[in-house]
Amino acid sequence: MPICVFDIAEDGTTTVPQDNNLTGDRVFRWWHFDLADPLLEAWTREHLHSIPGGALIQSKTRPRCDTFEGGLILNLRGINLNAGQDADEMVSVRIYADEDVLITVRRNKVFAIDAIRRNAEAQQAPASTAKFLETLIEGLTDRVDQHVATIDARTDHYEIALEDKNTPMPRDLPENRRSVIRLRRYLEPQRAALSKLSTLDLPLIPETVSLGLRELANRAAIAVEELDELQGRLISVQEEHDGNIAQSQARHSYVLSVAAAIFLPLGFLTGLFGVNVGGMPGVGSPSAFAILCLSMLGLGAIMVALLKLVRWF
Repeated sequence: MPICVFDIAEDGTTTVPQDNNLTGDRVFRWWHFDLADPLLEAWTREHLHSIPGGALIQSKTRPRCDTFEGGLILNLRGINLNAGQDADEMVSVRIYADEDVLITVRRNKVFAIDAIRRNAEAQQAPASTAKFLETLIEGLTDRVDQHVATIDARTDHYEIALEDKNTPMPRDLPENRRSVIRLRRYLEPQRAALSKLSTLDLPLIPETVSLGLRELANRAAIAVEELDELQGRLISVQEEHDGNIAQSQARHSYVLSVAAAIFLPLGFLTGLFGVNVGGMPGVGSPSAFAILCLSMLGLGAIMVALLKLVRWF
């Protein structure tokens, strides 16, 4: 039924319980479920009030932090590190915590929780529900910081490449812009949720843990601010690329316009003298063609002089 369940003692040692009670005889019992478990809804109805139970099985969530009868309802998001999936399609973890029980539910694998699970199997679990939350949030925040730093490094590369105005627009620039938008969609409410969590006055969160939570809330706020900055920088990069393309097209159009202005009267003359009707001057003169060519060359020179006079180039 659950992915894992541990009774966790004060020193971080763990045992796997043999009963199905919500709580155990140690500091707290950790239940970890997959949202796709068909028995999960019945389990929550049996063991939990409908409000925290319903929060754990919601199909769609956004980051939140609410208290319930001394306990804590918490939804968080983390970077999606699962193979073949986009990192910015953030994975969710639904949490209900009290002093003697902690329940986590995930839809996709959450690597920060998986790290805690491995530590629990190695008898090094967080020693309280508050420490568990701090460890989990720190793991999620570390991965967010790393991913934001990766996007920041790409943006630096885009900006350096712009020193050469002939640099083509990076193919992954639009995808990075969309990635920043998707990340901010979840991280802004997560920042608010962590800020609220860090200020809660609950028995299950001692002051020593609250200090750490405040630092993590500050890191979440910095990540959101960096995303805001990255969004502006990526827009600026794209606008500069668009401007360079527009300037290049304008230069090409300008050259074509100058050429058209020079050759338009010359084309008129060649068309006029090319008509096949009687009475055309110079038809019987062997020097007529040379005179026409020299006249057109002189006319071309006059057109160039006139265009320079009016400052077309």
